[in-house]
Amino acid sequence: MDVLIHLFVGLHIIGIASLLGGFLTQMKAMGAGTARFVPAMLHGALTMLVTGVVLVGLNQAQDHSVDNMKIGVKLAVLIVILGLVYVKRDEEKVDKGVFGLVGLLTVANIFIAVLWT
Repeated sequence: MDVLIHLFVGLHIIGIASLLGGFLTQMKAMGAGTARFVPAMLHGALTMLVTGVVLVGLNQAQDHSVDNMKIGVKLAVLIVILGLVYVKRDEEKVDKGVFGLVGLLTVANIFIAVLWT
């Protein structure tokens, strides 16, 4: 079971890399006001959602302690990210504020995962 958990942690990290990488590749365009949400950002956020839910389930199945408050906050942040990216995914240009908010929430989600113990 530990191997399965590690596999999903790896997939979860790939999801966050896709979301953050998509944001970082558009930062120059954000400065010019032409940034857009690339498909990798949506797919990364969806990957994070699915793998995160699976990880919680696998950890609870093994009677590992799960901090439900932390998971709830991370889920809420991810749902906001997903909502923004999904709604604005077909627009040619996304407002700087909205695009920056997605980047900020992504980084916040990473720090919540790492620092909240």
